[in-house]
Amino acid sequence: MSTNDDTLAALRIETPPITLREIALQRMRRAIISGLFEPGTRLVERTLCDHLGVSRSVIREVIRHMEAEGLVEMLPKHGPIVAPLEWDVARQIYDIRAALEATAVADCARVANDEVKAELRKALDELDQTSRQNSPLGILDATTDFYRVIFHTGGHTIAWEIVERLNSRISRLRVMTLSTANRTVSGPAQIREIFTGIENNNPEAAAAACRAHIAAATTIAEGILANK
Repeated sequence: MSTNDDTLAALRIETPPITLREIALQRMRRAIISGLFEPGTRLVERTLCDHLGVSRSVIREVIRHMEAEGLVEMLPKHGPIVAPLEWDVARQIYDIRAALEATAVADCARVANDEVKAELRKALDELDQTSRQNSPLGILDATTDFYRVIFHTGGHTIAWEIVERLNSRISRLRVMTLSTANRTVSGPAQIREIFTGIENNNPEAAAAACRAHIAAATTIAEGILANK
């Protein structure tokens, strides 16, 4: 490599700095997902500016982004509110998850090597720890890491992009189901069954465990939301 090439290579930004808008978006997203801001809560710009210590322009950008993610709704004459959780929307999200995740899990099981299994085991260990601590947001992060490895290993990168776009709403549903009796135990246990199928390079068992896990979450969500 020439000296000029070295100089040009030095221009590359390896770790882009996080912007104030991104920080505010992360914190607002987590606040809604965790239930700090309940469904139907009005999001008043001035109040949010005070809470986050940012300008109105930043808050407006954040609200627009969360509206695109399905976390916020704009009501005529009332402005933005935290989007309600509705069974019909939840049902569709679970259907999408079942289709995409079961296929990705099966394909991951076919090709998973020792390195992939070690990555998944690490995510599971984190999941177990956060479950014992009863930390819903920690459980979400560990679960996301687990599925990210699965989708990328199975070659389902476009499907993972779809999941990421839905991830905020998926996360709200996960936190809701985690609040029910024993779900912080049964949920991670079912995910471990998925891992067992992958560890044994058994696509059918892994996919069946995945479908069972999503079916259990669907039943819990329906019981909470269907009669609202």
